Amino acid sequence: MKILMCLLVFVGLRCEADEVLRLKGSDTLGAKLVPQWAESYKADHPGTKFEIAAEGSSTAFPALLDGTADIGMSSRDIKPEEAKRFEEKGIAIERHIVAYDVLVIVVNASNPVTGLTRKQVEGLFTGDIANWKDIGGADMPVKVTTRNTSSGTYKDFQTLAMSGRPYGHTANRMAGSEHPTQIIAKEQGGIACVGIAYAGASGIKALPIDGKQAVAADLATYPYVRPCYLFVRKDAPENIRAFVRFACSEKGKGIATRVGFLVKP
Repeated sequence: MKILMCLLVFVGLRCEADEVLRLKGSDTLGAKLVPQWAESYKADHPGTKFEIAAEGSSTAFPALLDGTADIGMSSRDIKPEEAKRFEEKGIAIERHIVAYDVLVIVVNASNPVTGLTRKQVEGLFTGDIANWKDIGGADMPVKVTTRNTSSGTYKDFQTLAMSGRPYGHTANRMAGSEHPTQIIAKEQGGIACVGIAYAGASGIKALPIDGKQAVAADLATYPYVRPCYLFVRKDAPENIRAFVRFACSEKGKGIATRVGFLVKP
């Protein structure tokens, strides 16, 4: 009986000692990079557990505001109207740039087009160019696939590549969990914008833009690069801050690089 009571006390202490870090937001960060950070972090902090909800950057800020997330993941900066909601509640937040994502234009591997200009990219995604033959490709319709509207990628690409214009009315806006690369691999006339970490998927190929590849050697001139952030409240407890410090550390940067992101030295 004494042994059983001791075991119960021990289990209770283990449960109380466990810390749960809740992260919500960007799929760009939450699908691959953050889970790998979490696994590495747990090796040195075995009492830490993670809940990661990668549902789009726009979900990061409401969750951080209402306390259902400890850390907001975002592949874009906070919008003025989002920041205002925190100010209205007297909540100060801080942002940490943890990596840089390169947005890559991918098409079906069988597409004969070997490169695009920035002007052509804008035309393809806005619907001004509706057939690949108009830019020297095969006679087949252009079929654009985009992330859903809550995604930071969806909005950032409009700014970086489309002069802020809307996507063409025939664009397939994904609502499910299937990744754009899976669709492009099946669709001969397909085209999508994806993070560089996903550009090596089978059945697709990445196209150079104005002759520049999305690789380290061309990063100074490659047009579609954006920072990725972790947001926390300024009054966040030490265990939350410790994970953010880890993500920004040399070890965290090494993991980000292996996944396919870029980091500053």
